[in-house]
Amino acid sequence: MFVLGTAGHIDHGKSVLVRALTGIEPDRLREEKERGMTIDLGFAWMKLPGGEEVGIVDVPGHERLIRNMLAGVGGIDLALLVVDAREGVMPQTREHLAILDIMGVAKGLVVLTKKDLVDDAKLDILGKEVKAVIAPTSLAGSPVVAVSALKGEGLPELVSSIEMLLAAVPPRLDSGCPRLPVDRSFTLPGSGTVVTGTLLGGSLAVGREVEIVPSGLRSRVRGMQTHRSFVDSAAPGTRVGVNLTGISPGDIHRGNVLTVPGWLSATTMISVRLFLLGQALRPLLHNTTVNFYTGSDRGMARVRLLDKDDIKPGEDAWAQLMLSKPVAVVKGDRFIIRSPQATLGGGEIMEVHTRRYRRRQPDVIRNLERKGYGTAEELVLAALEKHRALDFAALSGESNINVTELVPIVTSLIERGDLVGIGDGKKKLLFSPAGWMGIEGRVTSILKEYHRRLPARPGIPRAELCSRLKMGAHNSLVIRKLIDSGVVVEEGNYVRLPGYQVRLTGEQQLSIDSFIRSLEENPFAPAGDYIPETDLLNLLVARKQVVRVSDGVVFSMKAYNEMVARITSHLEKEGSITAAEVRDMFKTSRKYAVALLEYMDGARITRRIADRRLLYHEASGWR
Repeated sequence: MFVLGTAGHIDHGKSVLVRALTGIEPDRLREEKERGMTIDLGFAWMKLPGGEEVGIVDVPGHERLIRNMLAGVGGIDLALLVVDAREGVMPQTREHLAILDIMGVAKGLVVLTKKDLVDDAKLDILGKEVKAVIAPTSLAGSPVVAVSALKGEGLPELVSSIEMLLAAVPPRLDSGCPRLPVDRSFTLPGSGTVVTGTLLGGSLAVGREVEIVPSGLRSRVRGMQTHRSFVDSAAPGTRVGVNLTGISPGDIHRGNVLTVPGWLSATTMISVRLFLLGQALRPLLHNTTVNFYTGSDRGMARVRLLDKDDIKPGEDAWAQLMLSKPVAVVKGDRFIIRSPQATLGGGEIMEVHTRRYRRRQPDVIRNLERKGYGTAEELVLAALEKHRALDFAALSGESNINVTELVPIVTSLIERGDLVGIGDGKKKLLFSPAGWMGIEGRVTSILKEYHRRLPARPGIPRAELCSRLKMGAHNSLVIRKLIDSGVVVEEGNYVRLPGYQVRLTGEQQLSIDSFIRSLEENPFAPAGDYIPETDLLNLLVARKQVVRVSDGVVFSMKAYNEMVARITSHLEKEGSITAAEVRDMFKTSRKYAVALLEYMDGARITRRIADRRLLYHEASGWR
């Protein structure tokens, strides 16, 4: 599915043309219909002769409504630059053309409307004029088609040209990171909140959890429509309406971005390559405040020029934009800057969540050039150099490379030792070498401090180390990588540094020796008076010298193994055993027999059925 966008001066016939192509009235507001001009974005769709469905975004042409035009440019595959054959190229024609150029719209065609009101000679002159106007832009060489929307003249040729141009547009890749810049939010009776926009980056499906950025509100996709038809999923490049649960229209606005949780966060400072239009009236000075537009969002920004003191008309420069509010963008997104009266220029976002750079620093400029124009490998390395650790989804957003393309690049970098990856497939967590060294250093510091503070403990409990790492689902993978790399050693449920040994005081050693002797003197009914402090007892458990079967009952490992062997042998012969029989077998008390059997139940050696125990594997089939 493709999306067309109209552009052009006010009253040049954009909405009439859309209505003639689709049979749909794009002017949806009463005021638009009364005044005969488009105020906000209008939407329609058509089916080409070959069966391909095409969405159409009809944008306003009036200078005072240019902000609404900008909201409609993002995500279009083909631009229809509409020019009234009577009036020719007008100021907003040039401004819309400049915006299309800056936004990187590379496919388009020029539609000369109202051809029935001029003669062929004027049409020919105007066609040559328009070709000259578009020659320095991204629409250079685009076809020019003359039509009369009211009489239907030229419409078949226009549709044929649209189909031909769209056939050459490559399908949008699915990076797995869907973004829907919201251009409308409203309520439908019985359905709740609906938002619309052009889906970018990845597919979206009914039932999927979504997040509103920058607010962070969570919701779920209740339903979706494309061209008034319900769909279960939508591919990138699709005009779509999304019905959300648990969100009111006041919670989400034009400029917000609907996405899946966990990868996109808003920023207030970006590094960019900034271009000033040749028709700008004066240079753009360092620290100038401008109106900023990207996707469907708009706000204010202060321009920090990094390599110049000003940008002259027709020139470009490296800059940072200090945004007046958080904006959800990714590397590679295009933007426009305006004064209150005119479009000044725009460019491409090279870095999001950037830090404030010092001006006129050659190394800063070289780094930005590498991030902006480097190879795919360089972009991946630069992203991880900045963030130290990213998953595939976040890396895709940061580098502007879809996840499918990232997999072989990342695999190669890991094999060369330029990246460290933990986990499998596209769920890997990726580190720069410096980022992984930081993890190693952090864990080493945690363990050194733990060993210093608690020298009688065999190590830090694995669960506590996971909690301190604060890496969520990746905690266990990180610790496994550290173990495999020899950075740490795991013993039982404890993690320690290699070479670490427990250091006991003389008093602690005497306590342990007394306890071990007490276990040996009465192995099946050991007195609880000699149980040492928790750290020392945990040490003996970790060393597998004792087994703690309950808070007050501890057996030596030798006695425990003997009891388990004798109980198991009895069960194999007799089929079941009671706590009283265990008590008598070892000439102990019920307290010790019950504690032992409950521990064996937990270890899945036995299973309790009524007042008897059976072997676990036999009892599992018991009815």
